[in-house]
Amino acid sequence: MSFTLFWIPATIVASLLQTARNLTQRSLTDVIGVVGATQVRFLFGLPFALLFLLLVCLGLGRLPPQISLGTLGITGWGALTQIAATALMLAAMRERSFAVTTAYTKTEPVQVAIFGALLLGDALSPAKFAAIVIATAGVVLVSWKPGEKLSRAGLRPALLGIGSGACFALSAIGYRGAIQSLPDGDFLIRATTTLALGLGLQTLILTLYMLVANRKALVLSLKNWRRSLTAGFLGAAASQFWFIGFSLTTAANVRTLALIEVPLAQIASRKMFSEGTTRRELLGMAMIVFGVGLLLMLAI
Repeated sequence: MSFTLFWIPATIVASLLQTARNLTQRSLTDVIGVVGATQVRFLFGLPFALLFLLLVCLGLGRLPPQISLGTLGITGWGALTQIAATALMLAAMRERSFAVTTAYTKTEPVQVAIFGALLLGDALSPAKFAAIVIATAGVVLVSWKPGEKLSRAGLRPALLGIGSGACFALSAIGYRGAIQSLPDGDFLIRATTTLALGLGLQTLILTLYMLVANRKALVLSLKNWRRSLTAGFLGAAASQFWFIGFSLTTAANVRTLALIEVPLAQIASRKMFSEGTTRRELLGMAMIVFGVGLLLMLAI
């Protein structure tokens, strides 16, 4: 049975789970702070990642593939750049609106495509790159609000936001490279092994940091273990499907298809709150759908 196109439903499921995780983490921010809520997805997600790996190994009747120093190094790259991306994004959000920061960080798919071509040799035809650019431009158009201008004061958050997108791109490339570096096994066990390894490294790094710099937030996350477990499970489950996508196709394909959540969220928001949609937002959503549709046509 061929799973070549399984990256499409895997990416859609990952996007939905990530949205649910973000909502759960947001509710935790008021209780344990930004750093504590960020750390929760790793510390409380690791047990679920290990459980996923155990179930995959039992289902396939084999042990995880051997992890080399090269795989460990590339996974560490993905783990560290993901932490850096989150920190830069939060720093940008302190200075500019959520919508504008989102517009900056959502330049990620274009950066993923470029880094993937340069670092992993992923195929990047002119037509595919055009599809990625169109979809990304659509996100920027939807997110950018009228009256927002880039001034000298706005240069720092702009650089922080774009830097965040670059780090998210490097993280996706790192994780895809780690999956590819594993010597054997099918896509599922390689993706799940990389997930467990990545979350293990991130948990170690952030837990040590919080023990030194913010022990109170760590203790509060443990006291609020029920909500923390929910965020951890949703985060690990979302990452499981992201990594399945990375194991089957380029990171650029996965991250561009994930942009489809932007118009879906806009539509749901408008229905829930009975708000109108501007022409600018409609044009942006049309660009996202067109860009994603073109990418799928080229990828299938």
